[in-house]
Amino acid sequence: MPTIKGVVETVLYTRNMRLARYFFESVMGLTPHTADHRFTAYALEWNMLLLFADGETSETVELPGDMGTIPPHDGSGRQHIAFAIAADALDDWAKHLQANDIAIEGQTRWPKGAVSLYFRDPDGHLLELVTPGIWPNY
Repeated sequence: MPTIKGVVETVLYTRNMRLARYFFESVMGLTPHTADHRFTAYALEWNMLLLFADGETSETVELPGDMGTIPPHDGSGRQHIAFAIAADALDDWAKHLQANDIAIEGQTRWPKGAVSLYFRDPDGHLLELVTPGIWPNY
């Protein structure tokens, strides 16, 4: 059987691209790799975070030249993603979130030593910041 090497893209859908971009750039410190009216792509160390505007991915996208097409896709409801952070950055992140009026909804201490902080983005997606030790590969 062929093997999978990893996840290349993680996707969230947003009702308000302007507000989502502000949050992910100003609060989370991400820099857009590319963007247009329907999506924004942020390069992370291990994959890309893609934000898509609700309703903008319901039809096949014809790419220029002979690049091909991207089939329709969509997501709804509150979704969850976790961001990897260094263990010594946890307190700084907690202070940073509080300084930006972002409520920390939960904190978990995992059996192997990882710690997670949970909070929401403007669309209500559950975001997690997690230190090393939660999974065998992190």
